Amino acid sequence: MEQALKRQDSPANSVRMSPTYIGSMPNGTEQGDFLVLELGTKGASLRVLWVTLTDTKEQCVKPKSQEFVIPQEVMLGTGKQLFDFAAHCMSEFLDAHTLKNQNLKLGFNFPFPCHQTGLDRSTLISWTKGFRCSGVEGQDVVQLLRQAIQRQKAHCIDVVAMVNDTVGIMMDCKCDSKFCDVGLIVDTGTNACYMEEARHVKALDNDHGRTCISIEWGSFCDEATLGPVLTTFDHALDCESLDPGAQRFEKMIGGLYLGELVRLVLVHFAQHGILFGGCTSPALLSQGSILLEHVIKMEDPATGKAEILAVLQDLGLSPQVSDVEHVQHVCAAVCTRAAQLCAAALAAVLSHLQRSREQQTLHVAVATGGRMLEKHPRRILEDTLAPFQLSFEQLKMVQAQMRTAMIKGLQGEASSLRMLPTYVRATPDGSERGDFLALDLGGTNFRVLLVRVVEGSVQITNQVYSIPEHTAQGSGEQLFDHIVDCIVDFQQSQGLSGHSLPLGFTFSFPCKQLGLDQAILLNWTKGFSASGCEGQDVVNLLREAIRRKQGVELDVVAIVNDTVGTMMSCGYDDPRCEIGLIVGTGTNACYMEELQNVASVEGNSGRMCINMEWGAFGDDGTLGMFLTRFDDCVDQASINPGKQRFEKMISGMYLGEIVRHILLHLTSLGALFRGQMTQSLQTRDIFKTKFLSEIESDGLALRQVRAILEDLGLPLTSDDALMVLEVCQAVSRRAAQLCGAGMAAVVEKMRENRGLQELTVSVGVDGTLYKLHPHFSNLVSATVQKLAPHCKVTFLQSEDGSGKGAALVTAVACRLAQRASV
Repeated sequence: MEQALKRQDSPANSVRMSPTYIGSMPNGTEQGDFLVLELGTKGASLRVLWVTLTDTKEQCVKPKSQEFVIPQEVMLGTGKQLFDFAAHCMSEFLDAHTLKNQNLKLGFNFPFPCHQTGLDRSTLISWTKGFRCSGVEGQDVVQLLRQAIQRQKAHCIDVVAMVNDTVGIMMDCKCDSKFCDVGLIVDTGTNACYMEEARHVKALDNDHGRTCISIEWGSFCDEATLGPVLTTFDHALDCESLDPGAQRFEKMIGGLYLGELVRLVLVHFAQHGILFGGCTSPALLSQGSILLEHVIKMEDPATGKAEILAVLQDLGLSPQVSDVEHVQHVCAAVCTRAAQLCAAALAAVLSHLQRSREQQTLHVAVATGGRMLEKHPRRILEDTLAPFQLSFEQLKMVQAQMRTAMIKGLQGEASSLRMLPTYVRATPDGSERGDFLALDLGGTNFRVLLVRVVEGSVQITNQVYSIPEHTAQGSGEQLFDHIVDCIVDFQQSQGLSGHSLPLGFTFSFPCKQLGLDQAILLNWTKGFSASGCEGQDVVNLLREAIRRKQGVELDVVAIVNDTVGTMMSCGYDDPRCEIGLIVGTGTNACYMEELQNVASVEGNSGRMCINMEWGAFGDDGTLGMFLTRFDDCVDQASINPGKQRFEKMISGMYLGEIVRHILLHLTSLGALFRGQMTQSLQTRDIFKTKFLSEIESDGLALRQVRAILEDLGLPLTSDDALMVLEVCQAVSRRAAQLCGAGMAAVVEKMRENRGLQELTVSVGVDGTLYKLHPHFSNLVSATVQKLAPHCKVTFLQSEDGSGKGAALVTAVACRLAQRASV
């Protein structure tokens, strides 16, 4: 490669390293209608396409296309016959689709070895893939096509660019990565291309930027390198080919030849009495009787043996069981060698790129195409879901990273976990009594509650109020005045006018808490934008609104978030509940930490509830090795890219989107929905997380899964339904295991804090994903048990954690205050 780039003469220069005069990759701004001609990309056929590019995210509208079979006499005839046939097919396609347009722009895909001297100038070096048209080698194929179009006189077509199929695959890379700089094709033939630094290409005058190089590696035939791996079967195949001595590397890899290699090996074994009882057949002895399609099917571990039996019987053979196994070994050996040779060549390209770009670590995507690189749908599914299968060691690593981030956050060091003090110093002990008000504000609907704590029970009365949009987006004074008006209305309806009850305020927006009744609003979310609030103490804003409302007396004792409220709500029923967990639209956790470990709060005795804000865990990159391309897609499309990475792998707001991106990927590879990319599947948030819960329900038959998916406009088979089920299971299992790993870090830290051999603790849990998903809760519990075997952890589902919990935080604060005064 490097000698060819420098134009140094050497026997090894059998790779041509041809500049393609393509200087950049698509950037998504390309628009318009384009005509495409693919000639010989799949052997004896050509395809005409009409492609429309738009400026939307799904840039390419599904193209119109038509495939034409090239007659044998045309493939072996004259160049004029071939290009006239191509021009006629384009004219027939345009007429059939009534695509009349002045000056149509054509991209010409010509997958044969060429010497390119411009984007639209390319001289054919030699035919491959069974083509032998006379009068073309040594000629500019773009000019030959233009002449044929002119002879048709039917349409005005401007041939703008000529590329080979490898370059086309790289340009069409669907990896959602700006680093797709390599193209690889293994079909009838094989080739690779990549973006080279222009300064390294002697054939170019330009030293700036990059240019795409077509390696033409199928012609690699360095005898010193290939000699030791060439077998007698390779030599026999080469001798009987149309181009002996040429394309030696391609003849060991390309699909046009693998079936023939298998046939030659089988003949050899049969003639030596190893296979088929020493018998052959006229069909087995006939060149070309075993095709690539046969080899791919015969090698498949699941269905290959039945396919082998059918193929051998069609060849007039009577195989034994042992013959079938031996034939499958032969197919596997031939394909494995081809794959390893291809990988070695690709490694050479990547190593060269890494050196030439002077990068310590090369980050690049390889666009692939061709039937040899296509996989059985089941294998594609397994490969796609493999990163979601977390091992015990990986989960231990997440647990350890969470533990480290917790300690750093508590000490005030840089950490993705904020570890915020909540100033809640105790959980309920059962002695709390009295009437309390609670205010639950977390969205455009909010609740006012009367919570009566009596011996043995908590009685709740509540009313829901709405916040009009103009109030949520008006001034802070308007917003809090409206809230106080609603509290007064509730007091009147409950006969509480004139009573000053302690009030707990659940405020589910990002805050920095400075005391039990002090919290600075960091920023609004969920559609709120009331002015004059961010950076202010929201309890003080509420108190000012109370003062403005004459005759109203309210004692705001505590402000809490929903996670703390969940812990306190369950803590009333179980004194061992010292942890809160939310897994719903979002996710978070809190727990009782030793005060001596909290650097930002004075004092060394007792405990304090710490709001971990664990949804942001990994925002510093520590979760990088666990993130998949699908996680990155969801993150980039979110309103806060790069933030809340742990939450985006766990919570209900994102799991459906992860599933949708996986389904898109499987569909693009033809493994799902027959490769049909429907509009509904491309619609963001169409796949709700609730569908995961429904699809994974134990009693649901596959036909019911199909019904759910068909309601989404997804045309599917029973196999598709099963694959979608497995995708949902993989995504939700990983979410539950990550949640369990985080919880294991919490309970282990609590156990070590207290110097216990074994910790017995309960976790109060709320959130629709945890409560409604059929397996999530069990998976979380099982993961904690594995990772923290010395902790006995009970999970309690909270009822009304945000309302009841806020009242109980207030009740505990009042109990502690009374005890202190005594």
